Amino acid sequence: MSKWIASIVLLSAVLLACPKKEEPTPATSSSAAPTATTAPPPPAAPATGTAPAAAAPAGIASADGETSGVKVVVQELKRTSGGTVSMKFTIANGSDKPVGSGYEFADKDHDIIDHGSVGGVQLIDEGGKKKYFVVRDTDGKCVCSQKIKEVKPGESENFWARFPAPPDTVQKITVIVPHFQPMDDVPLSK
Repeated sequence: MSKWIASIVLLSAVLLACPKKEEPTPATSSSAAPTATTAPPPPAAPATGTAPAAAAPAGIASADGETSGVKVVVQELKRTSGGTVSMKFTIANGSDKPVGSGYEFADKDHDIIDHGSVGGVQLIDEGGKKKYFVVRDTDGKCVCSQKIKEVKPGESENFWARFPAPPDTVQKITVIVPHFQPMDDVPLSK
């Protein structure tokens, strides 16, 4: 008897959950009272488990991250007065997880002081076989974006860093941002 009651309860739940199907009423004349209409629902997002793609602005170089959907874009890499190179870049997060908090972009040799910075970004002169690290101040802190917050899914954030300038003969350089593919032959402007 209890199986029979359970079957009736289950059938009742199914019937209550199903929407009522109504036949549309035909319009009889153009003077009929206006009825409320609703816009069609927006197209469903693909069920990929990722956030909407973050808007990554165009730049001079870009690379995909280790996390699918995350991208870095170099906006500017130019020589500045004082014998340094200034780099501006954007990280766009099209994944479903936050990116870039804590030591994620830190220089491993300065990891305590580099917490929340992009101190691990590097430039490599392939021809001259030389690596350029972010400039440091007298306290050992990087001359770069500090106290950075994580880049949330679907968002992008801008960052910067300063490097010692390579010789004037170096016109292109490789840019390394931790957790992203290397960006080769990035033009170095004046």
